[in-house]
Amino acid sequence: MTKKVHVIGSGISSLSTASFLAKAGYDVQIFEKNPTIGGRARQFETQGFVFDMGPSWYWMPDVFEKFYQQFGYTTSDFYALKRLDPSYRVYWPDQSYTNVPAEMPKLEEWFESLEPGSARQLQAFLKDAAYKYKVGMEDLVYKPSLSLTEFFDSRVLGGLFKMHLFSSFSSFIRKYFKHPKILSLLEFPVLFLGAMPNETPALYSLMNYADIQLGTWYPMKGMHEFIKAFARIAQEQGVKMETSANVERIVIENGKAIGTMVNGQLHKADIVISGADYAHTDQKLLKENANYSDAYWDKRTMAPSSLLFYVGVNKKLSNLEHHNLFFDESLEEHGKTIYKDPSWPAKPLFYMSVPSLTDPSVAPEGSENLFFLIPLAPDLKDDEATREYYFSILMERLKILTGNDIMDHIVYKRSFCVADFKSDYNAFKGNAYGLANTLLQTAILKPRMQHKKIKNLFYTGQLTVPGPGVPPSIVSGEVVAKYIIAKHH
Repeated sequence: MTKKVHVIGSGISSLSTASFLAKAGYDVQIFEKNPTIGGRARQFETQGFVFDMGPSWYWMPDVFEKFYQQFGYTTSDFYALKRLDPSYRVYWPDQSYTNVPAEMPKLEEWFESLEPGSARQLQAFLKDAAYKYKVGMEDLVYKPSLSLTEFFDSRVLGGLFKMHLFSSFSSFIRKYFKHPKILSLLEFPVLFLGAMPNETPALYSLMNYADIQLGTWYPMKGMHEFIKAFARIAQEQGVKMETSANVERIVIENGKAIGTMVNGQLHKADIVISGADYAHTDQKLLKENANYSDAYWDKRTMAPSSLLFYVGVNKKLSNLEHHNLFFDESLEEHGKTIYKDPSWPAKPLFYMSVPSLTDPSVAPEGSENLFFLIPLAPDLKDDEATREYYFSILMERLKILTGNDIMDHIVYKRSFCVADFKSDYNAFKGNAYGLANTLLQTAILKPRMQHKKIKNLFYTGQLTVPGPGVPPSIVSGEVVAKYIIAKHH
């Protein structure tokens, strides 16, 4: 008899796991609490603007392509992918900026102009990063991380020694480079992983390989295009999806998950996979059957939350790139307010995306689509007055650094912050990026993807292995699906 699987949530990891299980012959049903699918990668349209709500960086195109190929497709079957050049712009404390070139010779030239000999150092650094990317993305991330023995084969064991797991990213890059701008450029991708560079294992220089060698891309018509692609593949495999379907409880009987309570009604299943926030699943959907205690969750180091603004303006802007990083204030000071002394930052770093510069379809003619992000400590007190105060800071810095005064041209504005992450995604402490990738929260030290006692209950997504971000979440879905197929077929 065909086994029935319930998947909670319709984020990228849920769509990934549902597709693999349905392809293997399981009867798969996705329940999504929100009216639209995609989890943090949802999209909304208003007044001719198309806003991606979450992810805005398309990195590691090879991970997307690998997923599509397993279902007989290639990326271009779904959307046109454009490599951005420059990859992004960085504003510095001296108020100058750098357009980071996509072409390696130009990047080496810029390194060399700052620090003689650094072009050669960059080649050595990237050779090491390429090795980490290859072993990391081919071997390590595809382990279910349920047992240490998974890491005992010779290539992986040998690899672990070359992966610099026990040295910090910050000290590792300083063996190669000294110039503060180079260090900032290399430390930036690690901020997505949810910890300061001095707390992040040097393994994650593989992110620099992803940034510099694999490039920064953009799917035309918006980031939500990959959600549409994954949803189409899932439905072609026979996955059923129900939106506005709030899972209130995972029903356990005699140590087994027998189904889910959705909008007050019991739906029976043989296997349950939660792609919802892991802590929410434990604390609200399982309660006394939780995999981890409330105390365990309170001790976890969470990745940041964010204050986001979606802004439409009725004029064209100049002197900006698709991706803009405002590193004109101290990263160390801002970082302290996220990781050491949780508080609203006095002088925030921020990120601004202008996708309409690349893709006119996301804004009306003569207009621009703007996305702002300030990383924040999770669980901060969040109210409208505070959001407005920070918006005024962003507007002032934007005007000073780029010459764009947009206050009188805003035709649409929406904010999204800690309280919204909690209400829309049941995000633990309102986190935006899941669990921080610290050494003590890596591989088998992450929350397990299989429940310790309830053997037909599984987890996928950014709070379990392999970690936060869209590509790791795609992998997370595949790993749990293939583990279930191997053990429960």
